[in-house]
Amino acid sequence: MAAPTLSVEQQIQQLDDARKLVLGDVTYYQPIIQGILPIIGPSARVELRRWGAEFLAETFAAPRVPAQQKETLSLIVLETLKVMIENPQEDPAVVKSIVQTAASVYPLVFRWIINNSYDGPTWERMLAIKSRIFRIWDSAASGVRICCIKFAQRVVLVQTAGPDADPRRGDPMEVSLNMVPQNHPLLAPRNLEAEASGLLDRMLGVFQESTRYSDAILIDATLNTLSILIRARPHIANRILNVILNFNPLKQANSPMTPKLRVMVKSMEKTTRLLLMHINKRYADYVLPDPSNADKYSDPQNPLAGRIQQYVERMMRSRNEIFDEASRKRGPPEPTDGLDAAKRQKLAAPVPSATPRFHVPPLKPGPCTVAELFTVTTDEGLKAFDVSVLTQDLVVKIGITILQKLDADTLNQAVEGVRQRYKSLAAAQPEELDPATAPLGVDEDDDDYEPDYFNAEDTEQILNKLDNAPPPEEPKIKVPDVALQHFTLPPPPPLTPDQAVQIGQGTVTRVFGVMQTLEEPAKKIKSGMNRLAASAYDRDAWITIITRLATRASAGLEEPATPVKIESNGADSSSLSNTIRESLYLYVIEDFRKRIDIAVAWLCEEWYNDKVQMKLGEDAVLHYEKWVLKVLDGIVPYLDARDKVLTRFLSEIPGLSLDVLTRVKGLCRDPAMVNLALTSLLYLVMMRPPVREIALDAVEDIWSTYEDAKPIAAKYLTKWRPGFAERLKSKDDEEEEKKGNGIAA
Repeated sequence: MAAPTLSVEQQIQQLDDARKLVLGDVTYYQPIIQGILPIIGPSARVELRRWGAEFLAETFAAPRVPAQQKETLSLIVLETLKVMIENPQEDPAVVKSIVQTAASVYPLVFRWIINNSYDGPTWERMLAIKSRIFRIWDSAASGVRICCIKFAQRVVLVQTAGPDADPRRGDPMEVSLNMVPQNHPLLAPRNLEAEASGLLDRMLGVFQESTRYSDAILIDATLNTLSILIRARPHIANRILNVILNFNPLKQANSPMTPKLRVMVKSMEKTTRLLLMHINKRYADYVLPDPSNADKYSDPQNPLAGRIQQYVERMMRSRNEIFDEASRKRGPPEPTDGLDAAKRQKLAAPVPSATPRFHVPPLKPGPCTVAELFTVTTDEGLKAFDVSVLTQDLVVKIGITILQKLDADTLNQAVEGVRQRYKSLAAAQPEELDPATAPLGVDEDDDDYEPDYFNAEDTEQILNKLDNAPPPEEPKIKVPDVALQHFTLPPPPPLTPDQAVQIGQGTVTRVFGVMQTLEEPAKKIKSGMNRLAASAYDRDAWITIITRLATRASAGLEEPATPVKIESNGADSSSLSNTIRESLYLYVIEDFRKRIDIAVAWLCEEWYNDKVQMKLGEDAVLHYEKWVLKVLDGIVPYLDARDKVLTRFLSEIPGLSLDVLTRVKGLCRDPAMVNLALTSLLYLVMMRPPVREIALDAVEDIWSTYEDAKPIAAKYLTKWRPGFAERLKSKDDEEEEKKGNGIAA
């Protein structure tokens, strides 16, 4: 029996369920895409093709999907993309999503072909898709043309040479023409670069053809794609900027200004201005071939930066002149009441009140609520609105906005109306006696009281009453007031070690949060190790407190209890002191160039603490060596060849060991860092005589290990180690003698 055929709505519902599945777990993308490709093919209903094209565009644009998985998926969907886009009767929405997908797929396929030159059919499919997109670029709908511009931008990025990749800053998945070998059988670098140059000219042509000024959408779309090209390809940045600076978005403002044209001109002008202002702000990162020399190019007198600034100012002046001209020509507005304020005195006309009288209706008779007392509007719709459905933040924003725009006279009239309501409400209430001042047991008829007169009782009657009276009660003993006993709260339950660690970490976090809010103090004269920790409420005071909490609070300076040892990574990692040290380390590494003084101050405290511990006895845990190496390992990967932070750090920390100098020698593995490492070691040789010999040993080790460092290292060793020149000369003579013996043999 054949399975029942599902309707289009039911199929789309199942496809939506599949989309929810892959959004939760990206590992399902490959089986689901392989399963839906037959469903969304060219013969499917247009609703299914639209869903499928949109899903593919969403898949390859999703940042959660790994690049390697996207590369595999691109090979699977390439044939479907080719068949769908080559259909001349295809739906525009489908074509738009297919072009978006192709823009995301092109770098992935290009990378695949670079590494797999045997796969010619895949590259032919990609070329067919690219050719079809370029053919429909000028004739398709505006939405499709915008996607074609994005595809052309990706092609230009891939088929042009990028800057030298820096593994510390660059994108590991970036694709450029530099990756293509010269003898590749499918990719010819010269042809690809020429095609990219022609595509860039085609993109920039929208600014040079006056017939395209009318389509502001394409111009805005092109401007939005050029920012990435300027940033990622500095060698074509000036070419793009020259075209933009010759573009006048206000050119068509001279023609009769219709509402549509007004919006288009404003949009093009704003997009162009914002792009240039952003480029001018990030000039060193976008345009310069070497951003490390940004300080040299940040001068406003730079020709390109000055030209951009002049262009932006000229556009802003022209925009104000064009769009504000109508309001300036009309002049000041005429008075709405027919009388000018200057003529009222002559005409003796009554001057109307600046603010109309605000009428607050009186309350209805009978009891009322607080809301009715303060409701001054007469609009029944506003009265019925429930304000409690609004959030507190929205109510505050609405209230502040109303109070800013509300006239003071109107507010005073409303307050006076509520005051009159309150007075009328108080007058209608019956007067009540104050229980604190009213007389007790007094009635209004007391004034009419007249006593009755009776005959007095004789002696016999009095004695009879006494005989029949009950026995007298014993007098009650008055108990003196007893003072309350001393009350003591029960002691709190003892803290577990985990709770104590959590509380300590929370305290450390709050202390560092306070330090983040403090400004850096001006230069002061420090008192060295004997300065007061809390002499001022500034950053230095908090740093001193924190470092001494880490080094002295639980250091055990008076009662050493453990054998002498160097602290390791696993030694008492949960203690409060190590928690503070770890937080200090993270705080320094977060911005080590500005906070290197904090690192030095902290390590000086650690060194001082270690020395005191060793002086008091043999039982101590030493921390200085571990943390100085950890700080050095944290800053070394991010050093630049022109940084002076390393030299300052090595010169100011109190102790230098062979492990520290080993880290410095390791910098020479990068040829760009050789000069920095040797300069830092030379500074130690010149300014720190106690470590001169081990520093020279490190320089000599660099000379013997790294070929790129030999000229500079030999120069330093010749100056500071006189015997090195003779040893070097004898070594050269031996090598020449060996070469001569080899030639003779």
